[in-house]
Formats: sequence, structure tokens, C-alpha cells
Amino acid sequence: MGDINIQSFMKENFRAKDFAHLNWTGTFQDYLDIVAANPNVTRNSFQRINDMMHSYGSDTYMEYKKKITRYHFFDDPLGNGRDAVFGIDVHLMKLVNFFKSAAQGYGTEKRVLLLHGPVGSAKSSIVRLLKRGLEHYSKTDEGALYTYEWYDQNASDILGGETVFPSPMHEEPLKLLPFDVREKFVQSLNKGNKDYKIKIKGEVSPACRYIMAEYLKKYDGDWMKVINNHIRIKRLLLSENDRVGIGTFQPKDEKNQDSTELTGDINYRKIATYGSDSDPRAFNFDGEFNIANRGIIEFIEMLKLDVAFLYDLLGASQEQSIKPKKFSQTDIDEVILGHTNEPEFKKLQNNEFMEALKDRTVKIDIPYITRLDKEIQIYMRDFNTEKIPHIHIAPHTIEMASTWAILTRLEEPKKSDLTKLQKLKLYNGKTLPGYNEDNVKELRKESIREGLDGVSPRYIQDKLSNALVKNGHIGCLNPFMLFNELEAGLKHHGLINNQDVYDSYMEGLNISRQEYEDIVKNDVQKAISVDERAIQTLCANYIDNVKAFTQKEKIRNKYSNRLEDADERFMRSIEEKIDIPESRKEDFRREIMNYIGALAIEGKTFDYKMNERLHRALELKLFEDQKDTIKLTTIISKVVDKETQEKIDVVKARLIKNHGYCEICATDALNFVASIFAKGDSVKS
Repeated sequence: MGDINIQSFMKENFRAKDFAHLNWTGTFQDYLDIVAANPNVTRNSFQRINDMMHSYGSDTYMEYKKKITRYHFFDDPLGNGRDAVFGIDVHLMKLVNFFKSAAQGYGTEKRVLLLHGPVGSAKSSIVRLLKRGLEHYSKTDEGALYTYEWYDQNASDILGGETVFPSPMHEEPLKLLPFDVREKFVQSLNKGNKDYKIKIKGEVSPACRYIMAEYLKKYDGDWMKVINNHIRIKRLLLSENDRVGIGTFQPKDEKNQDSTELTGDINYRKIATYGSDSDPRAFNFDGEFNIANRGIIEFIEMLKLDVAFLYDLLGASQEQSIKPKKFSQTDIDEVILGHTNEPEFKKLQNNEFMEALKDRTVKIDIPYITRLDKEIQIYMRDFNTEKIPHIHIAPHTIEMASTWAILTRLEEPKKSDLTKLQKLKLYNGKTLPGYNEDNVKELRKESIREGLDGVSPRYIQDKLSNALVKNGHIGCLNPFMLFNELEAGLKHHGLINNQDVYDSYMEGLNISRQEYEDIVKNDVQKAISVDERAIQTLCANYIDNVKAFTQKEKIRNKYSNRLEDADERFMRSIEEKIDIPESRKEDFRREIMNYIGALAIEGKTFDYKMNERLHRALELKLFEDQKDTIKLTTIISKVVDKETQEKIDVVKARLIKNHGYCEICATDALNFVASIFAKGDSVKS
């Protein structure tokens, strides 16, 4: 371990001037100069969060003919992707649009934002992103905001014998302006302001109103003297840990909580100083609503709250004010965000006494992912070579777990010719004969509950962890080990409440196992038929025959030099590999020739890799021609001759080099595929 000189280390990594910049203080006039130069410092909480999310940029892409925006904020740039949210961009767009609308004052700023979805669907991750993003944004020049504190060098009785009295709800300094001058003042500030127009809403907290009134008495109503002698403006840094601008409320035992946790309570020790429990200076404005002012308040499992707490939400959302005990309505500026799962939401829907809350709530669904490549991303974040260097995870292990997870979330297709697995592949961008983007869009529309049921990513993560621990001594984790772990866990899964669900999940596991069988056979086939020159020769031969067939020409036999008809048996031996029926063979051949012709017009040369189906057919044909030279079924016999062993080692090396296998799982894959052929199974595409 290297030596560290703390002085030089801190000199390089911690700059005092940054600290001074973030802890700036100044006069009220200094603040007005800042406002004139940058009116955005006066933004409300919705405007600030909206700008914060957009500050990370976005990009757009098309999916099923719909333009979708991906906001980079949800990649979790501040947490190195720890809380990145994948695969639900359409729902995240709705979330961003909620803030966009609220920022413009279109009405959603008077609503409670409710994230609704099954357990483990990233609701908490989204809230963490918003809170962490807001904290960081408040430390940047673009996200700067300010508050004020009272000071009195003589430690006057007005401040309870203290020299400093911070604004208990870290309020916007412009709220100190008297009501009768605000309109004119704001008009002059807003001249030429193209962004958000400055608005001063509401009064300061009861404690600050009381102190202002007392100082105005002292200076015979001279507001300027009060401001110049007793108000200091300071930079405000939002922090969840310091309970500044970010609050969190979690339901607890009903006997041990009351509404003062939200709106503050009397400080009985200060009653002796101030002489009355009605004196606002003797009140702790430290409820979650108070401390979250200027930022965001999160309600964990919101709908589990006692009804009395939900009433506080009504005023806080619609009127943007709260009612502390013994004091008048107090204005707040904060985003109220809750999250809940489905059983609690159903209770709300069925409770006629909660009509008022339902009316003030904007619900945004946060479902499970139903796109395979995005589900894989979730697990690759934690289960990769960087985090698990000592155990190799065999190819397709995480892909198969993700496949099963999504199968449990998909609704049974209404079209009889479509399986759940095919539906999964369509959702993942694959093409199937007879299905275009419009068909897939229709599939999405008719599946109302898709993503709201099924297995949680947490279950997959837990079983992946278990499988790694149990099989760590082997040095490699393969899909079969994980399948066994997933199946064993289902017997004790707390969220499986009936036999039908259990049977459906088991069926999904069987489908996933079969899919893996096809995939691993495909890998071995590719490793055996990887000779590119052989594929190119095969392709050239096929194209020559197709050309002769479509143009009704003869083809010269390169061995006998005689002109012959196109070799029908040869062409069909390739086309049958990808299930081209006899009735479709002419169409398929014309498609190939038209494609080659279109490329020629553009000055391009046809390559077999350009056509995925033809590429696969050629690989399978070559595999069929070559597999007997390796005697694949002899792999599982105890005695293998030297020549066969050398060929097996070549295939194994290709699996390792080209497909991500290690020595252990390459051997397992070859043994598994060999056992299938030993049973006489036919090779599937």
C-alpha cells in the first residue's frame, strides 16, 4: 500500500475556493443583482427538477413507428449507472412530461405524483435518481438557489437571545418583499426574461413573519432598515442527509406516529425562552413537509399511510400549503412524490372516501421490462467480469434467466399462430414472417397488463447470487445450474399465490430450457462450420444455381465441363434448413436475385452475411456436411481416437475464441450437444 501525504492529497483534491463559492453569503441587494443576471435562481421546485433532468441531454429513436425519447438522466450519470433505469422509456417520457407541464404551470404542479408498479420495478430507483440529481444540481452554477437568515449582532430578544436565526423552511428571499410592491417589482425583473417568468408566491413561514413584524416595529416600519441590518442571503445546498430540501416519509406503526412528523411540533424547551407555545419561534418547523420545502418529498409506500396523513396531502398538493399545529396555513414549494404497489392502489380505487386524493393524483405506471436486451442490461450491471473476476459466467446464462423473467410477464398472445417466445422475440426487434411493425404495435395495445405481473428482477438477482455461491468451486456458472436454482426457488416464492401461476412459471422455464438447447446447438454448429472459405464457396455455388434457375439458363459443371440444369436437390438442401417450403422456393430465389441486382446497381457486391436467413442456411448445410467428419456423438464415449480429439479441440478453441466460452463450459456445451445427437435428435435451426 502506497504512502499518502494528506496535505498534498487535499491540496490537489479539495479546493477551499470551491467551498467558499458554495457557501456564498451577501446582502439582499447582492441577491437582486444575481437575480437580474440569472432569473433562473428563483425557479420553483418543479421547474428546477425539470431543468435538472433535461440538463443531461437526450436522444430519440423509433420503435414500432413511434418516436421515443431517451433522457440520459435515467442512465444515472452521477452514480456510475448504479441506479440506471432501462427498457421503460415510454413511461419515463410520461414522467418527464409531468414535470414539463408542471414547470409551465399547466396544473400538474398541484398534483401528487404517484409511481405505481409491481415490486422491484425501479420505482425507488427513479426516486433516488431524482433526489441525488437534485442534490448535485443545487451545487452547480446552473442549479444554484438561495435562502436567507436573520442576524442581529446584539443578540436581541427578537431572535430569542441568538445572533443568527436561519429561515426554518429555507425560503426564497424574494418572499420577504411586502405584498403591495411585489407586482411592480416582478414586472421590472421580468423585462426581457425569456425563460420562466419570476413569480413570488405566498408568505414567509410564521416564525419569519413574526420576526419581520417585530423588526418593523423597532424601525417604525422602515423595511429597508430591517433588510439591510438583519437579513443575510446565502447559497442553499439541498441535501437528503442534512434534511435540507429533500424529505422522506415512511409509514410506521400507527401508535407511534402522528401528523407532527409531517408539519412540525412545538419545542417545549423554548417555551421558557419565548413565554408561550403560540410563539412561532418556539415551534420546530422540522416536519418532512417543512424541511422538503424548495425541493422534493418522497412518500414510501404512500397508500399505506393512515387516512389522517392523507388529508395533509390534499392541502399540500392542491393549495401548496400545510397547517402546522396552532399556526395559520404555511406556503410550501415542493414536489410531492409517492410510490405504491398494486394491492394498495386497488384499495385506493375501491375506497369511496378517498375520491379527493384520487382526483389530486397523477399516476404513472412503472412496469417490469418486456424487452429482452434491456432486461439483460440490469443483470450485466452486477454480474460481469469486473465484479466477479473469479467465476466465469457461461454464454447465454444471463440471457436465459432474462428470457424466463420476461416470459412470466407477457400475456398469452391472442393470435393462435404466435407463441409467447415468438412474442418475446418480436418485442426484442426480431422479424418473423407475417409480422411487421404495425402487428407488433397491435400486440402491445391488446396486452393491457403486460409488465405489471410476473417475476421481479430481484428474484433473478437473488438466484444468480445463490447459483454463484453454490457453484463457485467449479469456476463456471452455466444456464442449467441457474435453471435449477430458479426452479427450486419457485416452491417457496412468497408472491405465487395459486397453482395456475406456478404452472405458468414452470412452463416458462421449460420453454427457456428448450430455447437454450437450440442456442447451444447453434453455437456448436457455428464452431464446426466456421470455415469462411467453405461457406463462401457454398454460397457462390448456390447463387450460380439460383441464377440459372430464375433465368432459365444452363449451368456449366466445373468437373465435367458440360452444361446442365440448375441442381434442384442442392438448392433445396440449403433452403430446407430455414424451413422454406416447396411452394415458396421460387419466391425466395427471386428475392435473393432481386437483392443482388439492387446491390449491383449501387455498385456493391453481394456477401452472404448481408442476408441473415441465407447465412444461417449455409452454416447449417456446412455443419451437416462436416459433422460426420468429427463424429460428434463419439465425444461422450470414454475412448476418443487422437484424430477426433484434435478436431474436438479445434471446435472447443473456436467456442472459446468466438463465442465467449471457457474451457469448462465449452466442454459442457460439446458434451450436451453430443448427447442430443446420440439420442437421434434432428438438428433444428
